[in-house]
Amino acid sequence: MKSDIILIGKGENKIGIHPKYANRHGFIAGATGTGKTVTLQCLAEGFSSLGVPVFLADVKGDLSGMAKAGTDNAVVQKRCREIGIDDFQFTSFPVEFWDLFGKEGAKIRATLEDMGPLLLSRLLDCNDVQEGLINLAFEYAEENQMPMLDLDDFSTALNYLGDNSKQLGGMYGRISKSSIAAIERRLLGFKRQGGSEFFGEPALDYHDFMKTAADGRGIINILDASTLIQSPKLYSTFLLWLLSELYENLPEVGDLDKPKFVFFFDEAHLLFDDVPKVFLDQIEQVVRLIRSKAVGIYFVSQNPTDIPDSVLGQLGNRIQHALRAYTPKERKAVKVAAESFRDNPNLDVVTLLGELGVGEALVSVLGEGGIPSVVEHVTIRPPESQIGPISADKRIEMLNTSQYFQQYKVAVNRESAHEILNKRTEQKKQQAQEAEHEKQERASIRKPRRSQRQTYTESFIKTLLRQLANAIVRALFKRR
Repeated sequence: MKSDIILIGKGENKIGIHPKYANRHGFIAGATGTGKTVTLQCLAEGFSSLGVPVFLADVKGDLSGMAKAGTDNAVVQKRCREIGIDDFQFTSFPVEFWDLFGKEGAKIRATLEDMGPLLLSRLLDCNDVQEGLINLAFEYAEENQMPMLDLDDFSTALNYLGDNSKQLGGMYGRISKSSIAAIERRLLGFKRQGGSEFFGEPALDYHDFMKTAADGRGIINILDASTLIQSPKLYSTFLLWLLSELYENLPEVGDLDKPKFVFFFDEAHLLFDDVPKVFLDQIEQVVRLIRSKAVGIYFVSQNPTDIPDSVLGQLGNRIQHALRAYTPKERKAVKVAAESFRDNPNLDVVTLLGELGVGEALVSVLGEGGIPSVVEHVTIRPPESQIGPISADKRIEMLNTSQYFQQYKVAVNRESAHEILNKRTEQKKQQAQEAEHEKQERASIRKPRRSQRQTYTESFIKTLLRQLANAIVRALFKRR
């Protein structure tokens, strides 16, 4: 299915995202069961067909079906006729599977140096004092040229600061052992959730996400998040880290004819739940500036109100599935969602939002000059790949032939802060033991000398006493 737009579906006319404005970001919203996942699938297929690599998180496991061609049925045929797709063909797409735990896809790791103290503080839900200590641990490791790669490195560096707080306090300020203990408790809970799985080497090279297949189509990178989503803070922090990596490392290219990379953030509300202002500012900055690096970001959530206004205002391409409104709060959210579109005098958007069927949506995209189109009632096109997951056997087959699954499979543990500081501590212990041993030896050498002097003195005194006694006796006899 060839098109000069990334086809979404049909309203009064066919409507889709113009590749030139795809880096202006967007959202897909709607209640559970309204078709958001299939819409995401259609967009990912469209970008891939244009040669644009895609990254998306598969929370429910349904999107693995993109690796297999769909099958014909009457519903698809009817939908194609309604939309006017004459050259529709079922096809599979080039897919790479990824997994932070290394089970359902290629293992993803990052070093703590890559993550940085700010994101680690958020992962551990630390207060300002604890965050300061985390920053100190990173600073100390950097100043002493000790790589900070995994959680063992961090824990060892933190405890080393506490154990040497008297010596280091003058240089770095007060080092609170109670705060270190609190961080360690949070770290233990994080490890129990599987958090330690993410940190280490070989670290992910984000360029591996930005590849095209031999036929020129963009690789669709699917992160298996079915387990990861159970640790929502790790899930959102990982995706924020990945966005930050792209933002910090990709070159400025301005507006291209199509994006270099497109990123879908499913369950986007997790990124903004109870987020400190410093993180919200960082997210806003990334979303605002990453477009100049030809990266498009698409948030997927149940309601557009899950996304802060400062971010929502930067999302130009909008797809809104049905919203359910049973409470006053939900009805207010529907009105807010309706007001986020450019008005169409022929549509009662508020009413439509509650009446849309599965596979229908209200859509507004950026047109020529980056101007939003009026909102349209759109029937979403069917995907060309399989709806629903592939079989476990098919996934195993794909993993066994995946370059990245083999490349990232085996962990590497080179010398880093943990090993260096443990050696330093061991050397200090050994030096202390040697000093104590030397002290004892000196004491044992001096002790005999003192004993000999004492014996000589006692002998000398005894001799004098005997001589004195004999002299007294002789003197007494002479007097008689």
